[in-house]
Amino acid sequence: MKAMLSNAPGGPGTLEWTETQTPEPKKGEVRVAVKAAGVNFPDTLIIRDLYQLKPPRPFAPGGEVAGVVEAVGEGCETLSVGDNVIAMPGFGGFVTHICVPEIACLKMPEGMPFDEAASFIFTYGTSHYALKDRAALKAGETLLILGAAGGVGAAAVELGKAAGARVIAAVSSEDKATFCTELGADETIIYPREMDRDAQKTLSGEIKKIAGPKGVQVAYDAVGGDYAEPVIRSMGWGGRFLVVGFPAGIPSIPLNLTLLKSCQIVGVFWGASVRMDPEGHAANMADLFRLYAEGEVKPRITARFPMEEAAKALDHIGDRKVLGKVVLTVD
Repeated sequence: MKAMLSNAPGGPGTLEWTETQTPEPKKGEVRVAVKAAGVNFPDTLIIRDLYQLKPPRPFAPGGEVAGVVEAVGEGCETLSVGDNVIAMPGFGGFVTHICVPEIACLKMPEGMPFDEAASFIFTYGTSHYALKDRAALKAGETLLILGAAGGVGAAAVELGKAAGARVIAAVSSEDKATFCTELGADETIIYPREMDRDAQKTLSGEIKKIAGPKGVQVAYDAVGGDYAEPVIRSMGWGGRFLVVGFPAGIPSIPLNLTLLKSCQIVGVFWGASVRMDPEGHAANMADLFRLYAEGEVKPRITARFPMEEAAKALDHIGDRKVLGKVVLTVD
């Protein structure tokens, strides 16, 4: 088998396409022949030792894959050889073959292509958990999404619309704004790539103008940095500000704003929630597969690379110019 290995901390260029031994599934595991792997922002962090999870080296990045079960370990009861599955290994997915616990796999919905399956769980799982479980988003509320053209942001646009919310997509370019409008966003805002105090005031004023007198009820922040504060300043009474990611850095927030608006700052750690509440995760996955079958959500894959070009895919993610999802494929 082949694996894209991180042997030392560093950027995508440090990864090495390596021949290694094909693993055998242990008790409770299945071996999956990988057909596609989703590429996500945490993959750019984990290889630099900047992510919460720090696997021992050598390891392959890649937290979500889709493929075919080709071997089953002792004690497995729900999967069989030949089943098409989505697997969430956490890391290790940029490979041609991987062994994962059976409980970390879901059978793919009928008719779902491998590339869409490998692009589905991480982004839609994160955004559904954020909007449904952490924010309790209601129909008719105003939802603002920072970084709305990225993987989790695009999923949040679709899920917000499916929930009946008014969606404002905040992005950094015209092409991203167009992309979000095509996803169903009601309004778009283009913010600058560099954010000083004047730009913060301008952004906050623009959000308030578009959101209207009630302000933003739910904010989904997949950007962080200096973009977070102007969003919190635009929150409505009782609003919920969702902390999702920090590609622009970890923000410093004046907490008096939460008092003045009686709003909440709510953490979104989807990966941990899957482990802490497996029943809730299963219910959310059933929701998402239903929405997929009904055509309410569909991964927008805008770039595909062969697995051996994973470094290019990670560079594509890291420059913050990506629209929707990036996928690696295996012949």
